[in-house]
Amino acid sequence: MSHQRKSRIVTPKDEWGTPQWLFDLLDQEFIFNVDAAATCENRKTPYFYGPGWASSGDALKEEWKNERGVFMSCFLNPPYSAGNIDRFMQKAYEESQKGAVVVCLVPCATDTRWWHNYAMKAQEIRFIKGRVRFVGYDEEGKQIANSPTFSSCVVIFRKEAPWDKEYTPTIGKTIEQPRSVPS
Repeated sequence: MSHQRKSRIVTPKDEWGTPQWLFDLLDQEFIFNVDAAATCENRKTPYFYGPGWASSGDALKEEWKNERGVFMSCFLNPPYSAGNIDRFMQKAYEESQKGAVVVCLVPCATDTRWWHNYAMKAQEIRFIKGRVRFVGYDEEGKQIANSPTFSSCVVIFRKEAPWDKEYTPTIGKTIEQPRSVPS
């Protein structure tokens, strides 16, 4: 007998949050200053770009640097819907060219235009073993975890990468999920 959910999922498609274990693992290495595509409810850092923060509330209109003009170490779990992921990956690449370090949690979508236009310009790509269980909420307000139908990876943009036509990103270490995956 399969498990039947009592209440329906209410988290909008583009607002599923990153599991804490994965963010913490990456944050230990990159020490993030900002969550570059978040809401108040799913942000992973005190500072974020999204509704309710930043002058425009729109990460695509902001420069990803702090009030002193220093470029940030950014975590990005962009909205995955058509068109949005393209624009966010373009922005991540552009901000990295200015000096930001941008670490993106994205689908492994090697058949898409955005993958070839932007992910393939990254310094490093790390694959995640197993499907990521993203965090959302049901209509009772209870936190739930749900896996998409695709694999995920981490794409890392840094300015020091050589941006010539012959460049290929490094395939970095595989990220292993904990056996008991907390949300």
